[in-house]
Amino acid sequence: MQITVYEVGPRDGLQNEGAVISTEHKIELIEKLAQSGVRHIEATSLVHPKWIPQLSDATQVLAGISRLDGVHYSVLTPNLTGLQRITANQVDEIAIFMSASEAHNFKNINKTREDTYGVLAEVAEEAQKMGLRVRGYISTVFGCPYEGEVSLTESMRVVEKLLAMGVYQLSIGDTIGVATPRQVHEVFATFDKEWGATWFAGHFHDTRGTGLANVVAALQHGISTFDSSIGGLGGCPYAPGAAGNISTEDVVYLLHGMGYDTGIDLDKLVEAGQFIQKILGRELPSKVLKTATG
Repeated sequence: MQITVYEVGPRDGLQNEGAVISTEHKIELIEKLAQSGVRHIEATSLVHPKWIPQLSDATQVLAGISRLDGVHYSVLTPNLTGLQRITANQVDEIAIFMSASEAHNFKNINKTREDTYGVLAEVAEEAQKMGLRVRGYISTVFGCPYEGEVSLTESMRVVEKLLAMGVYQLSIGDTIGVATPRQVHEVFATFDKEWGATWFAGHFHDTRGTGLANVVAALQHGISTFDSSIGGLGGCPYAPGAAGNISTEDVVYLLHGMGYDTGIDLDKLVEAGQFIQKILGRELPSKVLKTATG
């Protein structure tokens, strides 16, 4: 069975880094990931530079990538102003995002959920006119740093709204890494029954060490796309205490060991992890990367 590994490190991973990474190094990282066989890469974000200074070079990164055939490049896009910074030939799809919890949504986007829907609908409609696919992220489905538990009913309301905008897939996020397999079973069993598993991807953080266990739980409900970040980079600027995303190297090792096909060369993927680890000048959380570097 084929599983899609959706690489979010160049955006979701690097956005939480304090030291500025050069545009050239970002481009090199993206190209190394593509050369390893990763076929879905979120390259950067079009959020206003004052909010995420690390990604203020988004247009330069997109212009500098040597695109490989068969690789889909995506960019996080918060509003029409962001969308207007790119041309259709620079990316294959955009991602829109909001939270299942009201408090995190306001911290992250500075809007209520109700006010967010109209903005995202405009972005989705315009992107589709440009011939771009639209992916959606829903954060804090499994728990919120400000509200605590998030009801499944609230998450389902957000899912319904975003699916109506024409997204081809929704990435269901454990933003602060509180989920356990039991909760993952509950969420994806409900979503599968209501809409079908093919609409959804899993986006897990490894804050409490349950990330890979949650991948296995989601697989049991037909989820076949998982977001991950090279080296385990990441976190969330608006989720205090959130650790990095699950490591792409660890996810690929797990999936291959379970007999799934990802199309990714793990050795080349490790080389990409070693590259960004060297650039950052510190050891990254990836377990596979640690074994490879001794």
